[in-house]
Amino acid sequence: MRGKRGRPRRHPNVVRGDRGYDHDEYRRLVRGLGVQPMIARRGIERGSGLRKQRWVVERAFAHLQWFCRLRIRWEIRADIHEAFLTLGCALICWRRPRSVS
Repeated sequence: MRGKRGRPRRHPNVVRGDRGYDHDEYRRLVRGLGVQPMIARRGIERGSGLRKQRWVVERAFAHLQWFCRLRIRWEIRADIHEAFLTLGCALICWRRPRSVS
């Protein structure tokens, strides 16, 4: 069998970004990877539709602020900090109420 070992890498279909990434170079780089960029334009009124997806990300960051050790990065080693981030994300998912169906 030919090819690389392991699971094939998958790219997202769409990358969403706010006005801070509104530059043709970023769009060109993302399209070069075969991904469609959805980046809000500067100077255009709000209503690009990215607010709903961005709110989910901002809420996740806010939930991570519950953990004092993650508010300020005290760890020097990146692997330890990443382990605490993983643990924090696992706890957030575990605490999330599940809908009973």
